[in-house]
Amino acid sequence: IFVFARFARMPARRRRSQEGRNRFAASLYAETRIADAAQNGLTRRRRKLIRYGGGGGRREKAMTARVAAVTGGTRGIGAAVARALGAEGYRVVAVYAGNDERARAFNAETGIPVYKWDVSDFAACEAGVARVAAEVGPVEVLVNNAGITRDATMHRMTRDMWRAVIDTNLGSCFNMARCVIDDMRRRGFGRIVNIGSINGQAGQYGQVNYAAAKSGIHGFTKALAQEGAPRGVTVNAIAPGYIDTDMVAAVPDRVLERIVERIPVGRLGRADEIARAVVFLVAEEAGFITRSTLSINGGQHMY
Repeated sequence: IFVFARFARMPARRRRSQEGRNRFAASLYAETRIADAAQNGLTRRRRKLIRYGGGGGRREKAMTARVAAVTGGTRGIGAAVARALGAEGYRVVAVYAGNDERARAFNAETGIPVYKWDVSDFAACEAGVARVAAEVGPVEVLVNNAGITRDATMHRMTRDMWRAVIDTNLGSCFNMARCVIDDMRRRGFGRIVNIGSINGQAGQYGQVNYAAAKSGIHGFTKALAQEGAPRGVTVNAIAPGYIDTDMVAAVPDRVLERIVERIPVGRLGRADEIARAVVFLVAEEAGFITRSTLSINGGQHMY
């Protein structure tokens, strides 16, 4: 009572100053209590507000390394991505479609398990993802890298050439994402990286099918990212330029020389340069990065 009476007799300016100090002291005390409680694992609301791992997903300290699946994972960019993720401690599985000899060599060289199925076939993806979940663990990181070319100008392109590229390059992104998205949402964590292409951004003569599929990947990424964000599932794309892989090696030397002339850095890219970007985007600390396309093309094209 005495303290209240003394406070009431204070001049108005002094009372306002005292009220400000009281509010500051109360705030400081509350923050100290929150910090102490957080250290002891008691602040349920604080854990709810400061979420880790992207969007609304809560951080889950995994008892074991996260499982990462890389399609087209035994050659080229996919092989480099699989190796890089393995070096970071992920439990990686490499999915491939046809080259058994190369897959066996990759497995012997890296120790990374290889799984064979056609990613353009939804039923095959369902069965394959279920097998990976049973034998390795549920897929928490997905890299959609599988891709083929069937190049021809429009007046020479057949329906089969069009459909093969669309189904493999774009359809596989749906097939694989659809098979893993439910578990990712349920856990509150997921990372999906779709490998697009500079030719999906700029187009390329003789590649109407390939450019359409890769351009579709960029739209697919932006749409799915909005759906996944509230559940801690990030979805990003990488658009590589011309990378020194088997696919680019098939380009005639004369044509390849002209391509390199248009790249400001004056060389082809390396698969490991794409792999480093994937490792960055799938990290737990990258939870605030989603709906983005990272162009890695030596400055050849800006989009």
